[in-house]
Amino acid sequence: MTSVQLPPDPSTLHPMPGQPRVVLLKPLVTSPLVEVGDFTYYDDPDDATAFETRNVLYHYGPERLVIGRYCALATGVRFLMNGANHRLDGPSTFPFPSMGGSWAQNVDLLVDLPSRGDTVVGNDVWLGNGVTVMPGVRIGHGAVVAAGSVVVKDVPDYGVVGGNPARLIRRRFDDATVDRLLAVAWWDWPVEQVTAHQRTIMAGTVEELEAVSGP
Repeated sequence: MTSVQLPPDPSTLHPMPGQPRVVLLKPLVTSPLVEVGDFTYYDDPDDATAFETRNVLYHYGPERLVIGRYCALATGVRFLMNGANHRLDGPSTFPFPSMGGSWAQNVDLLVDLPSRGDTVVGNDVWLGNGVTVMPGVRIGHGAVVAAGSVVVKDVPDYGVVGGNPARLIRRRFDDATVDRLLAVAWWDWPVEQVTAHQRTIMAGTVEELEAVSGP
Protein backbone atom coordinates (compact mmCIF):
# COMPACT_ATOMS: atom_id res chain seq x y z
CA MET A 1 0.00 0.00 0.00
CA THR A 2 1.45 3.35 -1.03
CA SER A 3 1.50 6.02 1.65
CA VAL A 4 -0.08 9.39 0.94
CA GLN A 5 2.51 12.06 0.16
CA LEU A 6 1.66 15.37 1.76
CA PRO A 7 3.42 18.46 0.40
CA PRO A 8 4.74 21.11 2.77
CA ASP A 9 2.58 24.14 3.52
CA PRO A 10 3.69 27.17 1.43
CA SER A 11 2.20 29.52 4.05
CA THR A 12 4.57 28.32 6.78
CA LEU A 13 6.99 31.12 7.68
CA HIS A 14 9.77 28.83 8.95
CA PRO A 15 9.68 25.65 6.85
CA MET A 16 12.70 23.95 8.47
CA PRO A 17 12.08 22.95 12.10
CA GLY A 18 14.70 24.38 14.42
CA GLN A 19 16.09 26.70 11.72
CA PRO A 20 14.72 30.24 12.28
CA ARG A 21 17.32 31.53 9.82
CA VAL A 22 15.26 30.15 6.91
CA VAL A 23 11.98 31.81 5.92
CA LEU A 24 9.54 31.40 3.08
CA LEU A 25 9.13 34.86 1.62
CA LYS A 26 5.55 34.69 0.34
CA PRO A 27 3.96 34.62 3.82
CA LEU A 28 6.46 37.23 5.05
CA VAL A 29 6.23 40.11 2.59
CA THR A 30 3.61 42.79 3.09
CA SER A 31 4.42 45.42 0.46
CA PRO A 32 2.05 45.55 -2.54
CA LEU A 33 5.16 46.29 -4.60
CA VAL A 34 6.73 42.89 -3.82
CA GLU A 35 5.41 39.62 -5.24
CA VAL A 36 6.97 36.26 -4.34
CA GLY A 37 5.96 32.78 -5.47
CA ASP A 38 5.38 29.67 -3.36
CA PHE A 39 8.33 28.01 -1.63
CA THR A 40 10.88 30.71 -2.47
CA TYR A 41 13.08 31.04 0.62
CA TYR A 42 15.67 33.34 2.15
CA ASP A 43 18.42 32.19 4.54
CA ASP A 44 19.97 34.64 7.01
CA PRO A 45 21.42 33.84 10.47
CA ASP A 46 20.85 37.39 11.75
CA ASP A 47 17.20 38.18 11.00
CA ALA A 48 15.67 36.56 7.95
CA THR A 49 12.28 38.07 8.79
CA ALA A 50 13.65 41.57 8.11
CA PHE A 51 14.04 40.78 4.41
CA GLU A 52 11.76 43.58 3.20
CA THR A 53 13.62 46.31 5.05
CA ARG A 54 17.20 44.98 4.93
CA ASN A 55 17.30 43.34 1.51
CA VAL A 56 14.90 45.33 -0.68
CA LEU A 57 16.41 48.81 -0.69
CA TYR A 58 15.25 52.22 -1.98
CA HIS A 59 11.86 50.78 -2.87
CA TYR A 60 9.61 53.81 -3.15
CA GLY A 61 7.66 52.64 -6.20
CA PRO A 62 6.01 52.34 -8.58
CA GLU A 63 8.46 49.69 -9.86
CA ARG A 64 7.82 46.21 -8.51
CA LEU A 65 10.01 43.36 -7.35
CA VAL A 66 8.68 40.05 -8.67
CA ILE A 67 10.30 36.75 -7.63
CA GLY A 68 9.06 33.42 -8.93
CA ARG A 69 8.45 30.06 -7.27
CA TYR A 70 11.04 27.66 -5.85
CA CYS A 71 13.88 30.20 -5.70
CA ALA A 72 16.79 29.98 -3.24
CA LEU A 73 18.14 33.27 -1.88
CA ALA A 74 21.30 33.03 0.20
CA THR A 75 22.34 35.34 3.03
CA GLY A 76 22.87 38.95 2.02
CA VAL A 77 21.06 38.92 -1.32
CA ARG A 78 20.00 42.50 -1.97
CA PHE A 79 17.75 44.14 -4.51
CA LEU A 80 18.50 47.80 -5.23
CA MET A 81 15.34 49.37 -6.56
CA ASN A 82 14.84 52.41 -8.75
CA GLY A 83 14.57 54.81 -5.79
CA ALA A 84 18.36 54.60 -5.55
CA ASN A 85 18.73 56.57 -8.79
CA HIS A 86 20.11 60.12 -8.84
CA ARG A 87 20.06 62.74 -11.58
CA LEU A 88 23.01 62.55 -13.94
CA ASP A 89 22.08 65.34 -16.33
CA GLY A 90 23.21 68.27 -14.15
CA PRO A 91 26.48 69.33 -12.51
CA SER A 92 25.62 67.51 -9.23
CA THR A 93 24.06 64.15 -8.39
CA PHE A 94 23.17 65.23 -4.82
CA PRO A 95 19.39 64.93 -4.08
CA PHE A 96 18.94 68.35 -2.42
CA PRO A 97 15.08 68.30 -2.21
CA SER A 98 15.08 65.08 -0.17
CA MET A 99 16.89 66.82 2.70
CA GLY A 100 13.87 68.96 3.63
CA GLY A 101 13.68 72.62 4.59
CA SER A 102 13.24 75.08 1.74
CA TRP A 103 15.09 72.61 -0.49
CA ALA A 104 11.95 70.48 -0.54
CA GLN A 105 10.25 73.09 -2.75
CA ASN A 106 12.30 71.74 -5.64
CA VAL A 107 10.98 68.18 -5.34
CA ASP A 108 10.19 68.27 -9.06
CA LEU A 109 13.91 67.74 -9.62
CA LEU A 110 13.49 64.21 -8.24
CA VAL A 111 10.48 63.35 -10.39
CA ASP A 112 10.75 61.32 -13.56
CA LEU A 113 14.18 59.92 -12.83
CA PRO A 114 15.27 57.26 -15.35
CA SER A 115 13.66 53.89 -14.67
CA ARG A 116 14.37 50.42 -16.01
CA GLY A 117 11.00 49.14 -14.82
CA ASP A 118 10.24 46.15 -12.61
CA THR A 119 12.93 43.84 -11.28
CA VAL A 120 11.92 40.27 -12.15
CA VAL A 121 13.42 36.98 -10.98
CA GLY A 122 12.13 33.87 -12.71
CA ASN A 123 11.31 30.48 -11.20
CA ASP A 124 13.85 27.99 -9.83
CA VAL A 125 16.59 30.64 -9.52
CA TRP A 126 19.55 30.36 -7.12
CA LEU A 127 21.08 33.63 -5.92
CA GLY A 128 24.32 33.05 -4.01
CA ASN A 129 25.64 34.71 -0.86
CA GLY A 130 25.93 38.48 -1.07
CA VAL A 131 24.48 38.88 -4.56
CA THR A 132 23.33 42.41 -5.46
CA VAL A 133 20.66 42.83 -8.14
CA MET A 134 20.44 46.29 -9.72
CA PRO A 135 17.17 48.01 -10.71
CA GLY A 136 15.17 46.68 -13.64
CA VAL A 137 17.17 43.50 -14.11
CA ARG A 138 15.40 40.35 -15.31
CA ILE A 139 16.85 37.00 -14.25
CA GLY A 140 15.62 34.04 -16.26
CA HIS A 141 14.17 30.73 -15.08
CA GLY A 142 16.66 28.21 -13.75
CA ALA A 143 19.50 30.74 -13.56
CA VAL A 144 22.35 30.67 -11.04
CA VAL A 145 24.14 33.79 -9.79
CA ALA A 146 27.50 33.21 -8.10
CA ALA A 147 28.21 34.55 -4.61
CA GLY A 148 29.24 38.19 -4.43
CA SER A 149 28.06 39.03 -7.93
CA VAL A 150 26.56 42.37 -8.94
CA VAL A 151 23.89 41.77 -11.58
CA VAL A 152 23.61 44.84 -13.80
CA LYS A 153 21.95 43.33 -16.87
CA ASP A 154 19.50 40.59 -17.75
CA VAL A 155 20.43 36.94 -17.21
CA PRO A 156 19.19 34.32 -19.72
CA ASP A 157 17.16 31.27 -18.74
CA TYR A 158 19.41 28.64 -17.16
CA GLY A 159 22.39 30.97 -17.35
CA VAL A 160 25.22 30.84 -14.81
CA VAL A 161 26.66 34.28 -14.15
CA GLY A 162 29.29 35.68 -11.81
CA GLY A 163 31.49 38.66 -11.09
CA ASN A 164 31.21 42.43 -10.72
CA PRO A 165 29.62 43.22 -13.07
CA ALA A 166 28.17 39.74 -13.49
CA ARG A 167 28.97 38.11 -16.82
CA LEU A 168 27.65 34.93 -18.39
CA ILE A 169 29.94 32.02 -17.53
CA ARG A 170 27.93 29.33 -19.26
CA ARG A 171 24.43 27.98 -19.66
CA ARG A 172 23.44 24.94 -17.66
CA PHE A 173 22.01 23.22 -20.75
CA ASP A 174 22.13 23.63 -24.51
CA ASP A 175 19.50 25.76 -26.25
CA ALA A 176 17.34 22.83 -27.30
CA THR A 177 17.26 21.42 -23.77
CA VAL A 178 16.45 24.83 -22.31
CA ASP A 179 13.51 25.10 -24.70
CA ARG A 180 12.24 21.73 -23.53
CA LEU A 181 12.61 22.65 -19.87
CA LEU A 182 10.73 25.90 -20.41
CA ALA A 183 7.98 23.98 -22.17
CA VAL A 184 7.68 21.57 -19.23
CA ALA A 185 7.67 24.50 -16.74
CA TRP A 186 7.49 22.16 -13.76
CA TRP A 187 7.23 25.12 -11.38
CA ASP A 188 3.70 25.70 -12.67
CA TRP A 189 2.59 22.18 -11.80
CA PRO A 190 0.18 21.62 -8.90
CA VAL A 191 2.16 21.10 -5.72
CA GLU A 192 0.85 17.54 -5.49
CA GLN A 193 2.41 16.74 -8.85
CA VAL A 194 5.69 18.34 -7.79
CA THR A 195 5.58 16.27 -4.61
CA ALA A 196 5.05 13.03 -6.49
CA HIS A 197 7.93 13.69 -8.89
CA GLN A 198 10.43 15.68 -6.85
CA ARG A 199 13.18 13.11 -7.40
CA THR A 200 12.76 13.45 -11.16
CA ILE A 201 12.73 17.26 -10.90
CA MET A 202 15.96 17.25 -8.89
CA ALA A 203 17.93 14.41 -10.43
CA GLY A 204 16.13 13.04 -13.49
CA THR A 205 16.69 13.58 -17.18
CA VAL A 206 14.72 15.98 -19.35
CA GLU A 207 13.09 12.96 -20.99
CA GLU A 208 11.96 11.66 -17.61
CA LEU A 209 10.64 15.08 -16.67
CA GLU A 210 8.67 15.32 -19.90
CA ALA A 211 7.27 11.84 -19.30
CA VAL A 212 5.66 12.88 -16.00
CA SER A 213 4.60 16.37 -17.07
CA GLY A 214 1.12 15.40 -18.19
CA PRO A 215 -1.99 15.60 -16.01
